Amino acid sequence: MHPQRSYGSWRLLIAAPRSGAENMARDTALQARAARTGETVFSIYSWSRPTLSFGRNQPASGRYDLGKIRAAGIDVVRRPTGGRAILHHREVTYSVTAPVRDAAPLRETYSRINLILQTGLSQLGVSVEPASPSERASAPSVRPCFETPGEGELVVQGSKLVGSAQWRDDGALLQHGSILVNDDQSTLPVFAVGAQAMRESIPAPATLHALLGRSPDAKEVACAMFDAVRSLEDADATELAEDDVRDETLKHVPHFLDEDWTWRR
Repeated sequence: MHPQRSYGSWRLLIAAPRSGAENMARDTALQARAARTGETVFSIYSWSRPTLSFGRNQPASGRYDLGKIRAAGIDVVRRPTGGRAILHHREVTYSVTAPVRDAAPLRETYSRINLILQTGLSQLGVSVEPASPSERASAPSVRPCFETPGEGELVVQGSKLVGSAQWRDDGALLQHGSILVNDDQSTLPVFAVGAQAMRESIPAPATLHALLGRSPDAKEVACAMFDAVRSLEDADATELAEDDVRDETLKHVPHFLDEDWTWRR
């Protein structure tokens, strides 16, 4: 894919574990940076505390019990991208921020990023494939993101391993998602309010631990993904230091700490 270079040059970032607000703020800063510089950044990161994230337009107010969530030692944040709730704990998160001045179709960019993820996971020893289209999109609910795969999300024998979502704004895209190391997602219904708390079992998602018999850390996953970027997109991709975007990141943190944003729906 080197000759295409429609995303310009690539940079590679592995970030220290941060709070949910800081992680979402950094992705937002990187998205703005992509529009400004024309560079694409592939990031790998983790979370300093277990954090429940809601999708951009997911109804959450009145559906989740904040008291239960806090009692469990879990933070809450709302993502700039769509989708349903994810518990970020024993997982690795990736993000890609890129300019979209050529207005490339979402499906095309999604598939292109998926190929990087598939190649990186293959290097770790895991074979995944994109999920086939389902008959209908999942309705907003307290059911976890990893219960069922959406079209194109990466699965192992039908069970979702990687959940992803993309958001475009002001000439740049942000796609980020979770690669599950262990299963924390099946616990999410216990944080639902009243009758919405489900009693039935939820199908377990795929996890790296179950597939490999061990739990790769963020650094190992980053190495595999960065090798995939260099082999598929930009052989000259160089690392980007988190400090290079830290100041801009901190400007966005208050937005993701604002409960009017977190519980806006």
